[in-house]
Amino acid sequence: MNLSQIDLGQSVNALIDKLQGWLDGLLLLVPNLVLAVVVVLVAVGLSKLVGGLVNKAMNRATSYKTLNQLTSTIARTVVMAVGLFVALGVLGLDKTVTSLLAGAGVVGLALAFAFQDIAGNFMSGIILALRRPFGANDIIETNDYFGTVQDLNLRSTILSLPEGQTVVIPNSSVLQNPVKNFSRTGHRRIDLGCGVAYGDDLELAEETAIAAITGLPFLKEGKPVELFFTEFGSSSIDFKLRFWIDFQKQTDYLKARSTAIKTLKVAFDKAGLTIPFPIRTMDFGVVGGVNLNEVLPQKLFAANGNGQNGKETVSKTH
Repeated sequence: MNLSQIDLGQSVNALIDKLQGWLDGLLLLVPNLVLAVVVVLVAVGLSKLVGGLVNKAMNRATSYKTLNQLTSTIARTVVMAVGLFVALGVLGLDKTVTSLLAGAGVVGLALAFAFQDIAGNFMSGIILALRRPFGANDIIETNDYFGTVQDLNLRSTILSLPEGQTVVIPNSSVLQNPVKNFSRTGHRRIDLGCGVAYGDDLELAEETAIAAITGLPFLKEGKPVELFFTEFGSSSIDFKLRFWIDFQKQTDYLKARSTAIKTLKVAFDKAGLTIPFPIRTMDFGVVGGVNLNEVLPQKLFAANGNGQNGKETVSKTH
C-alpha cells in the first residue's frame, strides 16, 4: 500500500466522520427543529387571533378604518416577531436573535431621522383618530381654512372648501393649531347686525325685531331670540340680533341669515321704522363750514351779472 492510497483512505474516513457528526447533530436537533416549527405555527395562529381582537376593539374606539387596519397589522406583526425570536432561541441561534434586534434598532433609528416629518404627521393622525375632535363630513375651521372634512388619513386632513377647492393640511399642523367644529353640537348661533334711525322708538324697534325673528320656522327650540343695542353709529343706533338654528351644513346657516334679513326689513317697513343708510356732509368752503346753499346763489349771481365770462367762471368753479 503506497502513500497516496493511505492519504486517500484517511480523507475518506475524515469525510465520513464529518458527515456522521453532522447526521448525529441533525438527529439531536430534530426535536428542537420540530419545536421551533410548532412555535412558528402557534405564532401564526395567535397573530391572526390577536389581530382580529385588536381590530374589533379599535372599531369600538374609533371609526377610522385606516387606523384600525394599521393597528391590527402592527399587532399581528409583533406576535409573529416574538414567535420567530422564540423559535430561533429554541434552535440555539441566540446570537442571530441579538444581531437581528441590533440591526432592527439601527435601521429604525435611521428611518426615524430620515422621515421625522412623515412620522410626526403619522403620529398626529393616530392622536386625531383617537381623540376624534372631528369626523367625516364635519364642518370645521383650522389653519385659516373653513370647510367640510372630506377625509382623515394617516398623513393629512383633507377639507372641501365652500368655493369648490380641496385643501390638504398635514396632520401635525391640525394637531398643533385650534380646530373649530361647527357640526359637533348640531346647532349654531347667528349674529345679525342692523341699525335703527335716531328718531325712531328703540323699544318699538326691539319688540318688532324680536317678534319678526321669533316667527321663523327654523329656530332652535328652547333658545330665545335676543337683541342688544351695541353703539351709537354714524347714522343709526346699531343693534345685534342673536338667534339659534339647527345646523347640519353651511347652506342652513346662509339660508337662515338671508331669510332673517328679509323678514326684518319687511317688519320694520310695516312698523314705520327706518334702517338708515350712511349720510355724508359735503363742505364747499376753503376753510370749512360752508354749505352748498350758501355758495351756489353767489356763483349763479356772478354768472348772470358777467354774461359769457360769468358762465366760464361758474364752469371753472364746478
